Amino acid sequence: MKKISIIVMALAFLAALTQCKKEQVAPANDSEAVTITLDIKGGNGTRMDVNTATGEVTYVSGDKIYVASGGKYVGTLTHNGTRFSGAISDPTVGEPLHFYFLGNVTPAETLTAGTTTTCSVVISDQTQHLPVIEYAPSNETYNSGATAFTAHLLNKCALVKFNVTTASEAAVCVTGFNNKVTVNFSDNTLTNSQESNGVITLPAGNGEKWAILLPQNALEAGTEGSAYSMNGAYTGTRGAVPAISNNGYLTAGIEVEILTSNNSGGDHDYVDLGLPSGLLWATCNVGAETPGDYGDYFAWGETQSKDTYDWSTYQYCNGSNNTLTKYCSQSNYGYNGFTDNLTILKPSDDAATANWGSGWRMPTQAEWQELLDNTTVTLTHQYGRNGRLFTASNGNSLFLPNDGYRGSSGLNNAGRYGYYWSSSLTPGIPYGAYAFYSIPDDYYMYYGPRSYGFTVRPVCSSRQN
Repeated sequence: MKKISIIVMALAFLAALTQCKKEQVAPANDSEAVTITLDIKGGNGTRMDVNTATGEVTYVSGDKIYVASGGKYVGTLTHNGTRFSGAISDPTVGEPLHFYFLGNVTPAETLTAGTTTTCSVVISDQTQHLPVIEYAPSNETYNSGATAFTAHLLNKCALVKFNVTTASEAAVCVTGFNNKVTVNFSDNTLTNSQESNGVITLPAGNGEKWAILLPQNALEAGTEGSAYSMNGAYTGTRGAVPAISNNGYLTAGIEVEILTSNNSGGDHDYVDLGLPSGLLWATCNVGAETPGDYGDYFAWGETQSKDTYDWSTYQYCNGSNNTLTKYCSQSNYGYNGFTDNLTILKPSDDAATANWGSGWRMPTQAEWQELLDNTTVTLTHQYGRNGRLFTASNGNSLFLPNDGYRGSSGLNNAGRYGYYWSSSLTPGIPYGAYAFYSIPDDYYMYYGPRSYGFTVRPVCSSRQN
């Protein structure tokens, strides 16, 4: 079959969750190009992800449509404020083109025209916009010299209302939903699944919230913890959910209550360093009662302390750094199909949360960097220990002792070096995670092998009295 490179252009269009309009065809001036003109409605240039009163969706500058042909991705159309346009490579003669709108969520995979056969997006974060998922083949098959195509985009998702009651000012998280869609360009199918406990994150505050949900079976009412505030301060429950179908429009409202305080922090003290994020840092490590005590040591992603650590004792591998079984997306490191391919540790695998309660967690790499950027850091000796003192502009300070680390031979470098986990993986280093390093003449963020036993300094977002 003959193939040529073509340019695909589409005028601004509007689809609806409750109905889709038939397109009008406009011929192209260039016989080497294909022009797609879809039904236009509104066109006022104002982005309105979903009009919740009508279910209608509009598109503006920057929106993207992915195009497939012959079982492979062939190019991307980008909206420039007036129309969609973009180059596509080698469409297959005698077959339709296939168009995917993936909610303006960047696919997890790198798309290469003429090569990529699958891609996936996670629509968990819905705090800023509603990530509508749509698909349609062209009504016409491609033939050399064709001048016009039409496509009837259909929604592969549903618009669903939640009624939220929360005591938190943070974003609202509800669990149990299909929140990942995988596109197979080979047969032009979409498969829905769960990523990271099926979390959908809604905007903060009480009242009516809308979400885009992927098709799935009905859910029973969730138990305590099936809904929670993003900052970990409160937990609660999610009501029962009816079956979700393509193009659904559920207006009754799923009840969500997030009222149980999780931030008492037990008997653990914290310090307010006046950081821009408002983050509070604990005054001692997990396993320590005071800042001067030795704490416990944890492999990254494990919640129980051990005396020795190496690949043979690490929970998420089979005795070697190239047989990881969790939090690894590279097949050459033994990735075995887990859906937990995250860059941030899940609460269930967080040593701070597991040992101190859900009001506490390990800091992310960015939160460690915020600490370094907003304090004066000095080498000091306190509580009979060497360590780093972080002094903030508000006069408060935080001491991190150099507790060393535990490896295959037990405790190493205690009193001379400090190693503190973050909850963030290191891109490109499947066996590593970011950690804060304190050495005699320097300090910095670097990566540590996840099987090593490092110390954990918890953080919390707020303190409830």
